[in-house]
Amino acid sequence: MTKQQTAGIHHITAFVQSAQGTVDFYAGILGLRLVKKTINFDAPEVYHLYFGDEHGSPGTIITFFPWAGSRRGRIGGGQVGITTYAVPTGSLAFWETRLTKFGVSFEKTERFHETYLQFEDHDGLKLEIVEREQGTPSTWSFGGISTDKAIKGFGGAILYSTAPDKTSQLLEQVMGLEKIGQEGAYARFKSFGDIGNIIDLHVTAMPYGAGGAGTVHHIAWRAKDDAEHELWRNHVQNSGYHPTPIVDRQYFNAIYFREEGGILFEIATDPPGFARDEAPEALGEKIMLPEWFEANRAQIERNLPPIAVRELEGSGQ
Repeated sequence: MTKQQTAGIHHITAFVQSAQGTVDFYAGILGLRLVKKTINFDAPEVYHLYFGDEHGSPGTIITFFPWAGSRRGRIGGGQVGITTYAVPTGSLAFWETRLTKFGVSFEKTERFHETYLQFEDHDGLKLEIVEREQGTPSTWSFGGISTDKAIKGFGGAILYSTAPDKTSQLLEQVMGLEKIGQEGAYARFKSFGDIGNIIDLHVTAMPYGAGGAGTVHHIAWRAKDDAEHELWRNHVQNSGYHPTPIVDRQYFNAIYFREEGGILFEIATDPPGFARDEAPEALGEKIMLPEWFEANRAQIERNLPPIAVRELEGSGQ
């Protein structure tokens, strides 16, 4: 029987407070494209915002539920601790200068012979930037970031587990990643994709975090199509986990399960993608609703705070 292997991360979803603040940080400072404006299907008074490369390719997508006035979370076990972005080789100095210009403090760290810039967004979500050779260069240029410096997508993520031995076993035996090393506090796992493919697991058990603004809700892994998605669901179930039924998320199909270290995993299909209901050149311009909410569009739009993608002062300097 063929071993199930994911190419890597499909997307990462987090909680934040400010919708416009999130747009300003991820589009204005980091230069990602807002590829979809929709709503939380379970709470239509809340946006669901997607940022990624020009096309919203799997492996580049970070999504947010911005809920004004929501409680701040606490990063800890059972969560993605740090989300890693990959930039082209030779561009780290550009990002040091850019973060400094926008008042984003960062720490330079080393891990597995790579240099990282670690920082937080406006809600305390932990991020880092690393140079990587792998990954298709960005074709999206915004806010003074040229394509040869722009974020390519995810480098990967650091996972915080309450049971790291169990999480390690899952990554290798269920998700099909290969353990390629251990250094200090981290074990490193790698998938076959060229982006979103490096996972570092904190090898010491961590106490549970608390969900809320500034924390990751779940990490999603890639399935190449619907047929493979069905195989993934059976594989996860046969491995002793409890996946949900397949859920239609408009731009991908999804299953969810919680692994034994407390982290909520999703497996999402690469297709159909974000151009299914908007022209590629118009992604993210209009609030897109699933058909069952269209009758309530006027009321939904009235209840959502206005947001705009905008170049921040000093972007082009």
